[in-house]
Amino acid sequence: GSMSGVLFIGIPMNKTPDIEPTIEEILNKALEKPISREEALKLIETTGDEYQALIRAADRRRQELVGDEVTYIKNWNINFTDICTGTCGFCAFRKDPGQEGAYFLDVDEIVQRTRTAWDDGAVEVCIQGGLHPDVDAYFYEKILLGIKEEIPDIHIHAFSPMEIFYGASQAELTLEETLKMLKDAGLGSMPGTAAEILNDDVRKVICPGKLTTSQWVEVIETAHQTGVPTTCTMMYGHVESTEHRVEHLEILRNIQKKTKGFTEFVPLTFMHYNAPLYKQGISIPGTTGTEDLKLYAVARLMFGDLLKNIQVSWVKLGFKFAQVCLTAGCNDLGGTLGEENISRSAGAQHGVYTPPEELQRIIRDLDRIPAERDTLYKNIRQL
Repeated sequence: GSMSGVLFIGIPMNKTPDIEPTIEEILNKALEKPISREEALKLIETTGDEYQALIRAADRRRQELVGDEVTYIKNWNINFTDICTGTCGFCAFRKDPGQEGAYFLDVDEIVQRTRTAWDDGAVEVCIQGGLHPDVDAYFYEKILLGIKEEIPDIHIHAFSPMEIFYGASQAELTLEETLKMLKDAGLGSMPGTAAEILNDDVRKVICPGKLTTSQWVEVIETAHQTGVPTTCTMMYGHVESTEHRVEHLEILRNIQKKTKGFTEFVPLTFMHYNAPLYKQGISIPGTTGTEDLKLYAVARLMFGDLLKNIQVSWVKLGFKFAQVCLTAGCNDLGGTLGEENISRSAGAQHGVYTPPEELQRIIRDLDRIPAERDTLYKNIRQL
């Protein structure tokens, strides 16, 4: 007779034993539907051929979901103050009042810089600042009204969830009142920064005193419910584990299922050079290249068609490696970014501004199609 009966000793033949799925099986399934948290954890630990297969699967998924366009936006960053009461251990940007290099731009100066950016072709201005003792939600409102009066057509992408949380409490307003007021004043969207790693044990180490995981989620969900879309981010490569990274992605995915309010996911590798956390020996010196690639790939396979845009930050990675990351599931290069002071303070080697031609060159070299976009990915123009 047939030998099949002895394959699994003691297991009735009509019952399949619990065999761990192979990486290959997980990746095949991932091409059809988003992977689970457990599957993501297995994939993020892959090496060798399996790692190569993960990168290829993410690239295929990207191709199916968003095609071969690689987008970027013409934008300008304005960090209106570096004076901050925060104590984040990864920040090399903040200053105390009166410290050398401390500054605080007034509304007129912010409007003037926005006008210059607009005249230079920027379609978005991204505005963030430190938690200055004199800042509150009404100050944010003044910035928005000032800009909209002068340049009504520019998109204002501004104020991190921490700034919203802080500004609301300084003004004694609820989150909902604050967000409604800012939306009415011209806020187009918000950066989903201040997320760092959405785990309170990690936050106690890297940013004690910053908003908690549930407070971050509350600000973001309130923004989405108020009709203010946001990006979402993750700052990784310091004290967190791979489990924490996957848990973070799962939290973002659950918010997106609920609100559909995220426009893009922006992983941010930790810039350790000048960061207190690293100087004190608490954190690792940022991630390695393969860790970055695995994170992009796993994010693509976890988000699936829930969140289609995944951005590579060339400011943090540099052009050569940013280009490589576009082969691991990513489809956006972020902004042309004038004046980004935060990454530079942390020791990033790359950039104040990059001409769109440089972004187009690295996109075309991959045989992909460069395209300029607006903040919400509504208008995309192939070049």
